Amino acid sequence: MLLAKVDFRAASISLSPILRAIKFALLLVPLACSPKRFALTQLAVAMSGISDEGAFAREDDPELVRDAVPFALKTMETLSDELDENVGLRLGMARGFTQYAYAFVQQPAELGAPPDQAQAAMLRARRLYLRARDYGVEGLKLARAVTAQDLRTPAGLSRLQRDDVPLLYWTLASWAAAIAANKRDLELVGDVPLVASLLDRALQLDEAWDQGALHEFAISFDPARPEGTTPQKQKQHFDRALQLAKGEKISPLVTYAQAVSGPAQNKREYQALLKEAASFDVEQPKARKHRLANVLAQRRARYLLAHEDDVFPD
Repeated sequence: MLLAKVDFRAASISLSPILRAIKFALLLVPLACSPKRFALTQLAVAMSGISDEGAFAREDDPELVRDAVPFALKTMETLSDELDENVGLRLGMARGFTQYAYAFVQQPAELGAPPDQAQAAMLRARRLYLRARDYGVEGLKLARAVTAQDLRTPAGLSRLQRDDVPLLYWTLASWAAAIAANKRDLELVGDVPLVASLLDRALQLDEAWDQGALHEFAISFDPARPEGTTPQKQKQHFDRALQLAKGEKISPLVTYAQAVSGPAQNKREYQALLKEAASFDVEQPKARKHRLANVLAQRRARYLLAHEDDVFPD
């Protein structure tokens, strides 16, 4: 669900520029404040874009990314202490912690981990989601002077602009993921209407963002809205997500199968969607920029197919 929505278009880079920026920053640390801050800012730009259609997003070895990402995240947190007004870093941290928590903490827990390990992993994922949410809220405050309390009011939401959609998405996505990770936290569950209002504002500002990420999110989130949703509305979001994905991302297929086809006990549709995802050629040129997300989506699709009796016991 979450990893496929990976974008805030800050920078598209490989690891080489990151290493050069780190080296440059270290060389300037002893110098005056202004050159040091300039160097740190250049490093922040490089680090905050690591998963945006670059080397990480194109990677076909998820475990390699899993082992590399924590260093990048902690580097961004260290930089944020020095660059306390850098919005790009807050965007990068909101996105990065959300992606890491979903891909490398929550998904392994959901795909066959022993119950005690799965429970511990979900608690860890929840903490990471809340960290991501807080960075997102901080970024919105820096960008638009919109506080967490302002987000709960129509006037505050109206101050958000189209350029804020990436940060808005990663804030609401991490918020929703934290709620889903522990539904016994009634105070946090009470924020579902707020997440819904953030999603509605994002759709209003740029419904096509990140090749349909907002529509894909709505497929699984909308049933939790206080007013609920309908299968017809979920199908509309699915159709639009597929249209915007342009055959480059398979996560909408998996999301719809889990959120709609399974609960509706539509076994034929469930199998067809997951088989389409499982057989997708992740190496085709047009889809390489989403290779990591597609590889992870395929893992989930194949697991769900292998355990479909858990969904369709008859």
